[in-house]
Amino acid sequence: MTFTEFQNRLSGYPVFSLQDVRKVFSNFSYRQIDRFAKKGYLKKIKHGFYCFGAQNLDKNFLFYVANKIYSPSYVSMEIALKYYGLIPEEIFQITSVGTKKTANFETSIGNFSYKSVKPSLYFGYRLTEFGKQKILLADPEKALLDYLYINSNLKTCDDFLGMRINSDEFKLQINLEKLQKYLAVFSNKQLSKRTNTFLTTMRNDNT
Repeated sequence: MTFTEFQNRLSGYPVFSLQDVRKVFSNFSYRQIDRFAKKGYLKKIKHGFYCFGAQNLDKNFLFYVANKIYSPSYVSMEIALKYYGLIPEEIFQITSVGTKKTANFETSIGNFSYKSVKPSLYFGYRLTEFGKQKILLADPEKALLDYLYINSNLKTCDDFLGMRINSDEFKLQINLEKLQKYLAVFSNKQLSKRTNTFLTTMRNDNT
C-alpha cells in the first residue's frame, strides 16, 4: 500500500488512532505505520495516536487533539479564557476538563493537561466546527468557573486582580445570568462565595 492511498482513505481523520486505522483497513500491518512515521509522513502524538506529517498545527487542530487523545474531555481553563480574549498571557499548555483521572501528556506537538471533575460537572461546552469534525470547547462562563473551581486557592480580591481579566472582554463575553445558572449546578458554597468575591472585584475594577 502506498502512503498516498493510506492518506486518501484517512483524509477525514485529522487525528487517528490505531482503532481508526483498523476500521478503514481490516488487514493493515501496523509496522507500515512505523515505516510511514520514520519517513516523516506521519507524526506520533502519543501512544496509539497519529496525525499526518504535513498537518498545520494551529490552535483549532491542537484543541481537536486534546479532545481526541483523552476523552471524554472538553478544552477549558486558561487556554479557553485566552481563546475568548479574557486574559492577556500566552498559554503554552492546553488544559481540558474531563471525567477520567487527572493526566498530563508531553507530546511532540504540545503539552496537554486534563483536570478531573465528577460527571455532574461535565457540562457547559459548545461544539465548534473543525472541518468535518467538532471541537468541544467550554463556554466562557464555564471556563471561568472551571478555573475557579480547580484553583481553590484563589480567594481574595488581590488573587482575582492577579488573573488580569480584561474587563471590556468580560462585559462582552460573560453572560452573568448563565454564569449564575452554571454556578448553581456546582452546588458548592465555597465556590459560590469565591465567585461572588470575584464578581465584586470585577465590578470595582470597572469603576
